[in-house]
Amino acid sequence: MRGMAQHEPLPRDPIAEARRNWEREGWTEAAGPMAAVTSIMRAQQLLLARADRILKPFHLTFSRYEVLALLSFAREHRMLMKKASALLQVHPTSITNAVDRLEAAGLVRREPVSTDRRAVNVVLTDRGLETVEGATRALNEELFLTTGFEEHEVKALVGALSGFRARCGDFAPPAGRPDTAHEDPPRKSAC
Repeated sequence: MRGMAQHEPLPRDPIAEARRNWEREGWTEAAGPMAAVTSIMRAQQLLLARADRILKPFHLTFSRYEVLALLSFAREHRMLMKKASALLQVHPTSITNAVDRLEAAGLVRREPVSTDRRAVNVVLTDRGLETVEGATRALNEELFLTTGFEEHEVKALVGALSGFRARCGDFAPPAGRPDTAHEDPPRKSAC
């Protein structure tokens, strides 16, 4: 687990302390879910910081890496900007910004679609393909294979978060898939 924390560990868990504060205030029912949400957000910060450190030598952020990775799996390494935005679940402005930076670095190029003047394909360049291959190797070795999660934790996390995402309408789960749907619906769904 190289590079997990970039600072001295705190003497105690501030999220556990927040949970105790919630309980002390009488918000007992909300205390556990608050700790879960806050823990997810903090874990995201820690993992994203690690990913960005690993990607720095490639002059990429994780969001730009995601664009390159998506294109690397696309047929002919090209995709409509609109489709890339939808698949990455980001606002069109965000994909435009990422593509602008990737294009300036020579990693992608824009190509108009001959059948629709409003549509634009984003295409992975040879340099972009080399970059995403190297970045993926680095992420696999330095992050994905060394997250700090145990194997059973990975399975539980993916199941819990997939079920949550499906209930929030993030995607339509395939029928009968236990890893993306849970038998017990949440008491309240504010998604």
